[in-house]
Amino acid sequence: MAGALAGSLGIGLPCSTKLSHTTSRSSRLVRVKMAATLDEKKNFTLKKSEEAFKAAKELMPGGVNSPVRAFKSVGGQPIIIDSVKGSHMWDIDGNEYVDYVGSWGPAIIGHADDEVLAALAETMKKGTSFGAPCLLENVLAEMVISAVPSIEMVRFVNSGTEACMGVLRLARAYTGKEKLVKFEGCYHGHADPFLVKAGSGVATLGLPDSPGVPKAATSETLTAPFNDISAVESIFNANKGEIAALILEPVVGNSGFIPPKPDFLNAIRILTKENNALLIFDEVMTGFRLSYGGAQEYFGITPDLTTLGKIIGGGLPVGAYGGRREIMEMVAPAGPMYQAGTLSGNPLAMTAGIHTLKRLKEPGTYEYLDKITSELVEGLVAAGKKAGHAICGGSINGMFGFFFTDGPVYNFEDAKRSDTAKFGRFYRGMLEQGVYFAPSQYEAGFTSLAHTSEDVQHTIAAAEKVFKQI
Repeated sequence: MAGALAGSLGIGLPCSTKLSHTTSRSSRLVRVKMAATLDEKKNFTLKKSEEAFKAAKELMPGGVNSPVRAFKSVGGQPIIIDSVKGSHMWDIDGNEYVDYVGSWGPAIIGHADDEVLAALAETMKKGTSFGAPCLLENVLAEMVISAVPSIEMVRFVNSGTEACMGVLRLARAYTGKEKLVKFEGCYHGHADPFLVKAGSGVATLGLPDSPGVPKAATSETLTAPFNDISAVESIFNANKGEIAALILEPVVGNSGFIPPKPDFLNAIRILTKENNALLIFDEVMTGFRLSYGGAQEYFGITPDLTTLGKIIGGGLPVGAYGGRREIMEMVAPAGPMYQAGTLSGNPLAMTAGIHTLKRLKEPGTYEYLDKITSELVEGLVAAGKKAGHAICGGSINGMFGFFFTDGPVYNFEDAKRSDTAKFGRFYRGMLEQGVYFAPSQYEAGFTSLAHTSEDVQHTIAAAEKVFKQI
């Protein structure tokens, strides 16, 4: 039982039948052995990364183009990546790592997949961007619509942030109402209305609600703790007839990995219907990762609108929002709600997305992800407890997380009880052992079809060593 795994590890999960394990695809997976065993790994250095990052800080704010990459919450030197392949990555100093970030989720079939690269090479011969319709948009749109229960029409954009910005405008246009309900610690991109008690890098860096956001932009944003249905009911009761939509990550990934309590999503679905408010699932992380139809298929709850990103672009910049036809026909040029994008639906992102989804639809995909991720999380939590650390964790198929606290973790307040200083020490120790996790306690981790049992066993062995040191 998926619920049994996460529950036993300290994170509450709704009970659902665990899929049978299979390794029928294993012979086709990209397998890259670690360059050296734990005992053989010597001379770990980040000298070149240090030099490059020092130069980067003179060129870009904080030396990065997305804040969490700066390692501020874990300390130490950010690594500068040179190349990736399968489940592994290499920095410019030549260090090799098993990667559990996967470009923050897109690399579900593995980095630099040969089939995807070959398809991209063929597409590039025709051009990289048309600024006009291309047939590939139809192909990917049909695949998304056939897979995701809530989507009858879809609009492609260029990022998850853009998708969430567009879907909020659409919800307000369709309902004629302005108020939005979101959950504390959930991150829906950096558009102004969402930067209220946000997760991801905002939580990682301990920032207050962002400067530069006008009060008017967030005055209609209402927040509640995740997994607290009574708090949501109170918000709806206090704002009768004024709420346009409720948006949530069906499984939180931007405060760490936090699944919903049993019946929480169903209760939210009932509450939004009773109040004529739209339910929006932000599936930028969970889409095509928890199952081929996303979290909504996995949990059996169909929202009115859905945002997607990451996986549907196969590693290239992409986003999408979609939902019921009657709602989506509000979007220009079919309707009056305006949204546009120069690179939206570009042929490269469409190609990578198409070939990634084709692979995910093959038999055994999610059973394999379930097997490999369960093995990883069970091993990490067991190793941590054996070494005397307070730790809990859980997973659903290709998404996982762990916290340095006894748990259970049901919301962002629970997550903040985690020992982040200890996580920083653990993180730096794991880097030296050739394992790359997200550089924040408040980010979920991701596995891929390219991860192997050898990768997992190396990771657990490394963790056992580091747990003893910290």
